[in-house]
Amino acid sequence: MTISLAEELVLLAYNDEGSAYGMSTWLDYGVAGAHLVELALAERIELRDGRVTVIDATPTGSPPVDAALATIAADDKPRKAQDLIYRLSKRARTPVLDALVERGILERRAEKVLRIIPVTRYPSPDGGEPAVETERRRLMRAAVDGTDTTPDTRTLALCTLVHALDWERRVFPDLPKRETRKRLKELGEQHWAGVAVGRLVKELAALIASTVAAITVAAAAGA
Repeated sequence: MTISLAEELVLLAYNDEGSAYGMSTWLDYGVAGAHLVELALAERIELRDGRVTVIDATPTGSPPVDAALATIAADDKPRKAQDLIYRLSKRARTPVLDALVERGILERRAEKVLRIIPVTRYPSPDGGEPAVETERRRLMRAAVDGTDTTPDTRTLALCTLVHALDWERRVFPDLPKRETRKRLKELGEQHWAGVAVGRLVKELAALIASTVAAITVAAAAGA
């Protein structure tokens, strides 16, 4: 089963109980960035004079990704990648979670904490890790530890997003964070330098990383 990068990112962000890790804002920016990376890899957008331009408005077949494409295409002028990440991040997770539920990969469960506070959880139907997530984690780990010397582009794209979001410990909890982060950076530099859309992907990753850093600083200041 092939799912979008944003769907894979959301699966990585949710635990087996169906709850998201950490600050939700991080994930929304990550999903927005994942949509743009997906569209770049699908040759629907490109970077021209520092702005994202739609070069092919043909739908990809993924409703959340196509909604992002339609939003970009409907704009009256090309926008900077940073502007698009902010715009697309608004409630970005909801359509992605809806798509995962519709595919039967996750379930939506409305519950109440302390019988008062309503919460919605998104576990898998069997309560364990979805098979598609397990497989992508395997591929990512093989890329990081060098077992796979020729990882596919989608695996490397997800590795780039994980690095940008500073999720090394979440995705590779048993590996040293510093070394893993260094390895992910190396993988990105080696791969995207030789890919036509590499410049846009690297810019998107840098923007996500800077946004996450700013959110972290703001949260610490308000604590």
